[in-house]
Amino acid sequence: MKAFVAGATGETGRRIVQQLVDRGIPVRALVRDPQAAQAILPAGVELVTGDLMDAESLKTAIADSTVLFSATGARPSFDPTGPYKVDYEGTKNLVEAAKATGIEQFVMVSSLCASQFFHPLNLFWLILVWKKQGEEYIQNSGLTYTIVRPGGLKNEDNADAIVMSSKDTLSEGSIPRTKVAQVCVEAVFQPSARNKIVEIVAKPDAAEKPFEELFAAVA
Repeated sequence: MKAFVAGATGETGRRIVQQLVDRGIPVRALVRDPQAAQAILPAGVELVTGDLMDAESLKTAIADSTVLFSATGARPSFDPTGPYKVDYEGTKNLVEAAKATGIEQFVMVSSLCASQFFHPLNLFWLILVWKKQGEEYIQNSGLTYTIVRPGGLKNEDNADAIVMSSKDTLSEGSIPRTKVAQVCVEAVFQPSARNKIVEIVAKPDAAEKPFEELFAAVA
Protein backbone atom coordinates (compact mmCIF):
# COMPACT_ATOMS: atom_id res chain seq x y z
CA MET A 1 0.00 0.00 0.00
CA LYS A 2 1.15 3.51 -0.81
CA ALA A 3 -0.94 6.53 0.17
CA PHE A 4 -1.42 9.83 -1.61
CA VAL A 5 -2.77 12.66 0.56
CA ALA A 6 -4.27 15.83 -0.92
CA GLY A 7 -4.64 18.68 1.56
CA ALA A 8 -1.75 17.14 3.48
CA THR A 9 -0.67 20.33 5.27
CA GLY A 10 -4.17 21.22 6.49
CA GLU A 11 -5.18 20.55 10.08
CA THR A 12 -6.95 17.29 9.22
CA GLY A 13 -4.65 16.28 6.37
CA ARG A 14 -1.51 16.44 8.49
CA ARG A 15 -3.16 14.13 11.04
CA ILE A 16 -4.03 11.65 8.28
CA VAL A 17 -0.39 11.74 7.19
CA GLN A 18 0.74 11.09 10.77
CA GLN A 19 -1.65 8.14 11.15
CA LEU A 20 -0.31 6.62 7.93
CA VAL A 21 3.32 7.15 8.96
CA ASP A 22 2.60 5.59 12.37
CA ARG A 23 1.38 2.47 10.55
CA GLY A 24 4.49 2.35 8.40
CA ILE A 25 2.63 3.17 5.18
CA PRO A 26 4.62 5.16 2.58
CA VAL A 27 3.05 8.57 1.93
CA ARG A 28 3.16 10.99 -1.01
CA ALA A 29 1.86 14.36 0.17
CA LEU A 30 0.50 16.91 -2.30
CA VAL A 31 1.81 20.33 -1.29
CA ARG A 32 2.14 23.81 -2.75
CA ASP A 33 5.20 24.84 -0.77
CA PRO A 34 7.59 21.93 -0.05
CA GLN A 35 9.74 24.03 2.27
CA ALA A 36 6.79 25.00 4.46
CA ALA A 37 5.46 21.43 4.34
CA GLN A 38 8.74 20.04 5.68
CA ALA A 39 8.20 21.97 8.89
CA ILE A 40 4.68 20.54 9.29
CA LEU A 41 4.82 16.92 8.13
CA PRO A 42 6.73 13.97 9.61
CA ALA A 43 10.16 13.05 8.31
CA GLY A 44 10.19 10.49 5.53
CA VAL A 45 7.06 11.73 3.79
CA GLU A 46 7.56 12.22 0.06
CA LEU A 47 6.52 15.76 -0.87
CA VAL A 48 5.15 16.32 -4.37
CA THR A 49 3.99 19.61 -5.83
CA GLY A 50 0.80 19.81 -7.80
CA ASP A 51 -2.35 21.84 -8.27
CA LEU A 52 -5.93 20.69 -7.74
CA MET A 53 -6.91 22.76 -10.76
CA ASP A 54 -4.43 20.92 -13.00
CA ALA A 55 -5.53 17.32 -13.58
CA GLU A 56 -2.34 16.42 -15.45
CA SER A 57 -0.12 17.55 -12.57
CA LEU A 58 -2.21 15.36 -10.24
CA LYS A 59 -1.56 12.24 -12.32
CA THR A 60 2.17 12.83 -12.05
CA ALA A 61 1.90 13.54 -8.33
CA ILE A 62 -0.15 10.40 -7.59
CA ALA A 63 2.30 8.22 -9.54
CA ASP A 64 2.32 4.68 -8.10
CA SER A 65 0.14 5.40 -5.05
CA THR A 66 -2.60 2.81 -4.43
CA VAL A 67 -4.98 4.67 -2.06
CA LEU A 68 -5.93 8.35 -2.06
CA PHE A 69 -7.04 10.56 0.82
CA SER A 70 -8.60 13.93 0.09
CA ALA A 71 -8.66 16.35 3.02
CA THR A 72 -8.94 19.45 0.88
CA GLY A 73 -11.37 22.26 1.59
CA ALA A 74 -11.92 25.86 0.59
CA ARG A 75 -10.51 28.33 3.08
CA PRO A 76 -12.55 31.33 4.20
CA SER A 77 -12.00 34.13 1.70
CA PHE A 78 -13.77 36.83 -0.26
CA ASP A 79 -13.58 34.71 -3.42
CA PRO A 80 -17.11 33.43 -4.13
CA THR A 81 -15.72 30.77 -6.46
CA GLY A 82 -13.45 29.24 -3.79
CA PRO A 83 -15.72 26.37 -2.65
CA TYR A 84 -16.72 25.62 -6.26
CA LYS A 85 -13.08 25.41 -7.33
CA VAL A 86 -11.71 23.45 -4.37
CA ASP A 87 -14.63 21.33 -3.19
CA TYR A 88 -16.07 20.48 -6.59
CA GLU A 89 -13.61 21.11 -9.43
CA GLY A 90 -10.66 20.04 -7.29
CA THR A 91 -12.42 16.85 -6.22
CA LYS A 92 -13.44 16.17 -9.81
CA ASN A 93 -9.83 16.52 -10.95
CA LEU A 94 -8.61 14.24 -8.16
CA VAL A 95 -11.19 11.62 -9.15
CA GLU A 96 -10.16 11.69 -12.80
CA ALA A 97 -6.49 11.46 -11.87
CA ALA A 98 -7.27 8.59 -9.47
CA LYS A 99 -9.06 6.71 -12.25
CA ALA A 100 -6.19 7.29 -14.68
CA THR A 101 -3.58 6.03 -12.21
CA GLY A 102 -5.46 2.98 -10.90
CA ILE A 103 -6.19 4.15 -7.34
CA GLU A 104 -7.83 1.29 -5.43
CA GLN A 105 -9.77 3.37 -2.89
CA PHE A 106 -10.64 7.07 -2.64
CA VAL A 107 -11.27 8.41 0.87
CA MET A 108 -12.76 11.90 1.10
CA VAL A 109 -13.27 14.14 4.12
CA SER A 110 -16.56 15.97 3.58
CA SER A 111 -18.84 17.56 6.19
CA LEU A 112 -21.83 16.77 8.35
CA CYS A 113 -25.05 18.27 6.92
CA ALA A 114 -23.66 18.21 3.35
CA SER A 115 -27.16 17.44 2.07
CA GLN A 116 -28.80 20.38 3.87
CA PHE A 117 -29.23 23.35 1.55
CA PHE A 118 -30.69 25.62 4.23
CA HIS A 119 -27.67 25.45 6.50
CA PRO A 120 -25.66 28.43 7.83
CA LEU A 121 -22.44 27.09 6.26
CA ASN A 122 -23.94 27.64 2.82
CA LEU A 123 -23.78 31.36 3.51
CA PHE A 124 -20.06 30.83 2.87
CA TRP A 125 -20.40 30.66 -0.93
CA LEU A 126 -22.52 27.46 -0.87
CA ILE A 127 -19.70 25.39 0.59
CA LEU A 128 -21.92 22.43 1.54
CA VAL A 129 -23.58 22.46 -1.87
CA TRP A 130 -20.23 22.06 -3.59
CA LYS A 131 -19.07 19.42 -1.10
CA LYS A 132 -22.21 17.44 -1.91
CA GLN A 133 -21.55 17.82 -5.64
CA GLY A 134 -18.03 16.52 -5.04
CA GLU A 135 -19.42 13.55 -3.11
CA GLU A 136 -21.77 12.69 -5.94
CA TYR A 137 -18.97 12.88 -8.50
CA ILE A 138 -17.00 10.32 -6.47
CA GLN A 139 -20.04 8.08 -6.08
CA ASN A 140 -20.66 8.08 -9.82
CA SER A 141 -17.00 7.61 -10.76
CA GLY A 142 -16.77 3.83 -10.55
CA LEU A 143 -14.00 4.13 -7.94
CA THR A 144 -14.17 2.31 -4.63
CA TYR A 145 -14.76 5.10 -2.12
CA THR A 146 -15.40 6.03 1.49
CA ILE A 147 -16.82 9.49 2.21
CA VAL A 148 -16.37 10.65 5.80
CA ARG A 149 -18.66 13.42 7.07
CA PRO A 150 -17.36 14.70 10.42
CA GLY A 151 -19.15 17.05 12.76
CA GLY A 152 -17.55 20.24 14.08
CA LEU A 153 -13.78 19.79 14.02
CA LYS A 154 -11.65 20.18 17.13
CA ASN A 155 -7.85 20.48 17.06
CA GLU A 156 -7.47 18.97 20.55
CA ASP A 157 -7.97 15.23 20.96
CA ASN A 158 -10.11 13.81 23.77
CA ALA A 159 -11.22 10.46 25.20
CA ASP A 160 -14.76 10.61 23.78
CA ALA A 161 -15.92 7.57 21.81
CA ILE A 162 -16.59 7.78 18.08
CA VAL A 163 -20.23 7.59 17.02
CA MET A 164 -20.71 6.55 13.39
CA SER A 165 -23.98 6.73 11.49
CA SER A 166 -25.43 6.49 7.98
CA LYS A 167 -25.64 9.54 5.70
CA ASP A 168 -28.11 12.29 6.59
CA THR A 169 -28.82 10.94 10.07
CA LEU A 170 -26.67 13.22 12.24
CA SER A 171 -27.09 16.99 12.32
CA GLU A 172 -24.99 18.16 15.27
CA GLY A 173 -21.97 17.26 17.33
CA SER A 174 -18.22 17.64 17.17
CA ILE A 175 -15.16 15.42 16.85
CA PRO A 176 -11.38 15.82 17.22
CA ARG A 177 -9.48 15.91 13.94
CA THR A 178 -7.26 13.06 15.18
CA LYS A 179 -10.31 10.80 15.36
CA VAL A 180 -11.38 11.89 11.87
CA ALA A 181 -7.92 10.89 10.63
CA GLN A 182 -8.21 7.52 12.39
CA VAL A 183 -11.55 6.84 10.69
CA CYS A 184 -10.15 7.80 7.27
CA VAL A 185 -7.14 5.52 7.58
CA GLU A 186 -9.15 2.64 9.04
CA ALA A 187 -11.49 2.88 6.04
CA VAL A 188 -8.85 1.37 3.74
CA PHE A 189 -8.41 -1.62 6.07
CA GLN A 190 -12.10 -2.37 6.64
CA PRO A 191 -13.97 -4.05 3.76
CA SER A 192 -17.27 -2.89 5.30
CA ALA A 193 -16.19 0.76 4.79
CA ARG A 194 -16.20 0.50 1.01
CA ASN A 195 -18.67 2.49 -1.05
CA LYS A 196 -20.27 4.14 1.96
CA ILE A 197 -20.90 7.62 3.31
CA VAL A 198 -20.35 7.66 7.08
CA GLU A 199 -21.17 10.48 9.48
CA ILE A 200 -19.06 10.77 12.63
CA VAL A 201 -19.07 12.69 15.89
CA ALA A 202 -17.56 11.91 19.30
CA LYS A 203 -19.53 11.66 22.54
CA PRO A 204 -18.37 11.15 26.14
CA ASP A 205 -21.33 8.91 26.96
CA ALA A 206 -21.02 6.65 23.90
CA ALA A 207 -19.68 3.11 24.14
CA GLU A 208 -16.28 2.39 22.58
CA LYS A 209 -16.65 0.09 19.58
CA PRO A 210 -14.07 -1.43 17.24
CA PHE A 211 -13.86 0.16 13.79
CA GLU A 212 -14.97 -3.06 12.14
CA GLU A 213 -18.24 -2.89 14.09
CA LEU A 214 -18.70 0.85 13.47
CA PHE A 215 -18.38 0.55 9.68
CA ALA A 216 -20.42 -2.65 9.47
CA ALA A 217 -23.38 -0.99 11.21
CA VAL A 218 -23.64 1.73 8.56
CA ALA A 219 -26.05 0.97 5.74
